[in-house]
Amino acid sequence: MRFKPQSCLLFAALLGLACPVHAKVSADEAARLGKDLTPVGAERAGNASGSVPPWTPAPRRGALTGEYPADPMIDAEQPLFTITRANMAQYADQLTEGHKQLLSSYDSYRMNVYPSHRVVSFPQFIYDATIANATRCELIGTDSPDNCRQGFTFPIPKSGAEVIWNHRVRYRGDGARRYNNQMIVQANGDFQLTKIVEEVNFYYATDKDPVPLTRDSGLFLKYFSKTIAPPRLAGTMILVHEKAGTGGEGRAAWLYSPALKRIRRAPTVCCDNPYEGTDGHQFYDQVDMFNGVMDRFDWKLLGKKEMIVPYNAHLIGGPKVKFRDLARPKHLNQDLPRYELHRVWIVEAGIRPGTNHTFHKRRFYIDEDSWYPAAIDNYDSRGGLYQFQEGHTVFVPNVQSVGGVPEVIYHFNSGRYFVTAMANEDKPNDFSVRFPDEYFEAASVQKKSLK
Repeated sequence: MRFKPQSCLLFAALLGLACPVHAKVSADEAARLGKDLTPVGAERAGNASGSVPPWTPAPRRGALTGEYPADPMIDAEQPLFTITRANMAQYADQLTEGHKQLLSSYDSYRMNVYPSHRVVSFPQFIYDATIANATRCELIGTDSPDNCRQGFTFPIPKSGAEVIWNHRVRYRGDGARRYNNQMIVQANGDFQLTKIVEEVNFYYATDKDPVPLTRDSGLFLKYFSKTIAPPRLAGTMILVHEKAGTGGEGRAAWLYSPALKRIRRAPTVCCDNPYEGTDGHQFYDQVDMFNGVMDRFDWKLLGKKEMIVPYNAHLIGGPKVKFRDLARPKHLNQDLPRYELHRVWIVEAGIRPGTNHTFHKRRFYIDEDSWYPAAIDNYDSRGGLYQFQEGHTVFVPNVQSVGGVPEVIYHFNSGRYFVTAMANEDKPNDFSVRFPDEYFEAASVQKKSLK
């Protein structure tokens, strides 16, 4: 059972412990939003050298369905320079630990760095709600936002947990259907492909009857996935109701197994349990780079820094690239990713005493313009770099949102890597859909199994 925030405060007081409440910012601080800060909290200006440009938001364009993200002017550019093992020391201060590990491990790994573009934009109602949230939204502990409505929760963050909440509830439209193809790539470059269709309704950051996040409630999405291939996995279905809070009150999940022919509650759809069908290469809380409960970690905000990260990933996530074009031994085909210099928030999550997780430390590099994690370093209990996640960040102009296409997880102990969120050979994400609420009920999923 989850402690309500009021109970948490009483319980902490009785034991002489702290149950942190992260305060809203002052009116003077909030007044910066839309001025020297963008409406969602990024620095509007570029850097002194011009290598990070000022924010130049792109307008909404295109239909909500049938279109891959693209920008002809950006896509026609050539790299400014390439980082390799030979010259990586020159750029070391701007590289994640994961990129340093890949560069130092493989002669074939390189990073093509392009001119930076800051074109991310969101709808006006998200801007308005975000500015209002700055002076009203609070975070109790790590998992209970209070008095937050529709927009980014903490545009001027004071803690690491606040930064992560901005990512978790970022605007992604009212609903979506995603053709999520995945592959496990062996050390020799061979791969096996899994095809999944995912469907989502968003309830918080949405234009349609938004649900606020409060200390007593806070549903922000409902998710359904069905595995289409390979045959041994086909028919597997997962249902998730994602809410603020921890334990069963933070996430309700169900799993349908074709072997059992019934749907059942699945508390294991959480945290560092392997996602069905990934052969242990992706944990549930690595979907969308990070999701789910946060109370297993202490979250520290280390500050903001200019880093070279994957960005404007139109080519690697587009229809001209086939799955076989992506897979190479040990790492992706590095002709395809685009890297740019951007300012990122750096958040470090350390395992909380008395809890457990495969990762004892995670370091997040979160884009200031979109609040999306472009990269994550994951460390084991001995302090070694165990995994590295890349989110090939792309602005989606038809819905005015940001995601990763694809997302990659490198496993340094085996030489294998996992690629997810690929739609290259399927269809682009469909943001025109909105499903009836009953579509996301366990009984409805059970009925789907009979079709």
